[in-house]
Amino acid sequence: MASTLVSFAGGAVTGDGVVTRVESTPDGAVVVVDATPFHPVDHTWPDQPGDSGEIRMGGDAASVAEAVMAAVSDEGVFAVGRDIPVKRGAEGWTWLVGHRLVADAPAALAPGASVSLAVDAGRRAGLSRGHTACHLASLALDLSVAHLWRKDPGADALGNPDFEGRANQTSRIHEDGAVDEYRLGKSLRRAGFDTEALAATIAERESRINAQLAAWVASAAPSRIEAEVRRSWIAAAGTARCPRARPSSSAAGRMSNRSPRSPRSRWRWT
Repeated sequence: MASTLVSFAGGAVTGDGVVTRVESTPDGAVVVVDATPFHPVDHTWPDQPGDSGEIRMGGDAASVAEAVMAAVSDEGVFAVGRDIPVKRGAEGWTWLVGHRLVADAPAALAPGASVSLAVDAGRRAGLSRGHTACHLASLALDLSVAHLWRKDPGADALGNPDFEGRANQTSRIHEDGAVDEYRLGKSLRRAGFDTEALAATIAERESRINAQLAAWVASAAPSRIEAEVRRSWIAAAGTARCPRARPSSSAAGRMSNRSPRSPRSRWRWT
């Protein structure tokens, strides 16, 4: 079985393909198609939900609740989502996009069937806006706390100390927004960050971050910043966390990751 050909990175919301596999799972039927415009939720860093939409067969349609990562081993073991035992790109596995259906798969939706696929474009646009907001907020946060570092933690996409990369524990994107959690623990202090100063001035920093975001929006900087972030995606292709997400920026490509540390004290940014 070949890996899935994906076109979501080029902005596609429709496409045609041939069903290659239909599997029953505890969470519902999962359909694999040889090519798809659906963006799947990543199984190791599930920050952005997968696309929803429809798979159409002639006059019939099956509703897709969410696109998910799937994989099959060289030994024939098929796994979906959180049940995939390896990171994306691991040798011995073929990487696929699964389409988890709202209901059971209709009889016509079987291996070999020619289908058309349509993504819920409005929902994807909302998630895209939320993803951009996640990038901008994390970059503004990095800038706001840049002076609290005593050591160099590495740089973010704009050249500021990378607090996001060091402290982010979870990121959950929704339509038009995102929720991120950061760990302020011993490992961050050992890395040279003044967590006490941050904790004592959170309200002030929130105001500063909001002002920075407003300034970027007023100057039309988001598109420039997003371009810079996208270049970092290409340089670090295969990662799956905000702000380094998505496999590729090409119009189509084959589906070819940092794990969060255990949480202790957390700062939640929404």
